[in-house]
Amino acid sequence: MSALPQHLDLHLIRILYLLLVEKNVSRVALKLNQPQPSISASLRKLRELTGDPLLVRGARGMVPTQHGESLLAPAKRILDETENLFLKKAPFVPQDEARTFHVAAPDYLDSLFLPNLVALLRRGSPNSRIKIHSLGAGSDYVRLLSDGDMDLVIANWDEPPEHLHMSKLFEDPIICVMRADCPYALRTPADKMSMDDYLTLPHVAPTQILPGYVGVIDDYLERQGLQRNVVVESAYFGLIPNMLAQTDLVLTTGSQFVRHYEKQMPLKTYSVPVQFPPMRFYQLWHERVHQAPEHKWLREQVGAAAKALTQK
Repeated sequence: MSALPQHLDLHLIRILYLLLVEKNVSRVALKLNQPQPSISASLRKLRELTGDPLLVRGARGMVPTQHGESLLAPAKRILDETENLFLKKAPFVPQDEARTFHVAAPDYLDSLFLPNLVALLRRGSPNSRIKIHSLGAGSDYVRLLSDGDMDLVIANWDEPPEHLHMSKLFEDPIICVMRADCPYALRTPADKMSMDDYLTLPHVAPTQILPGYVGVIDDYLERQGLQRNVVVESAYFGLIPNMLAQTDLVLTTGSQFVRHYEKQMPLKTYSVPVQFPPMRFYQLWHERVHQAPEHKWLREQVGAAAKALTQK
């Protein structure tokens, strides 16, 4: 790729364009409020740079050369695109816009959270599209956010990367749940689960979500020198309540996730005899979209959906 001429600047391209359109040095001087000798000097410089006369005398004044004519469209394109570079960001008008929003979230959120979010987005921006992505093993969410393939990640692991922006959504206290008529539930009152019981009961747990991500439950237990008896691991968290309903399995999770299923199946909840910190859910996004109006609006909708949960 050859180097650009040293004396080329945007003003010179504007003069080139106007000379090719007006075909008259005096009129260009008037339009730009510059003295005619200055425009004539610019024309000489342009002729030198292009190696072409650009404008020559015709029967009724100056006319562009063939090469000059060929420069008209690219000169206009450069001027138009440069102008677009420095346009102020237009406000995002959700009702009129048609955007595609990419949101990644785990499936152990409150079952109403994502449906409520989708409802807010549909009402607010009916022409936009929403793609909900899973957070599966191997999901490189940091790269997806930085490359622009993902707009937002909803998460609850302890230490997200420091270079990402984060805002807290809600906290969810951790409880224990099992089938209401399983042998342990029938003989043990609701708040009488001992530490030994908790660690030895058969647990069902989600499989590893991301490489190196143990999960807030097992990570906390490990730091306390404790280990529970996980006998089933499931990649499909949403199916675990149905597993509880047919087995003696125990699930440790956020109370908001359980609340929905308690209404549909006979489940019994226990306070966990381990002082787990609550699950903290937040949204993560990259600096590249931090100031974008449509992304600010998206994050506001996520925040509103989270606030609605905590007010129920």
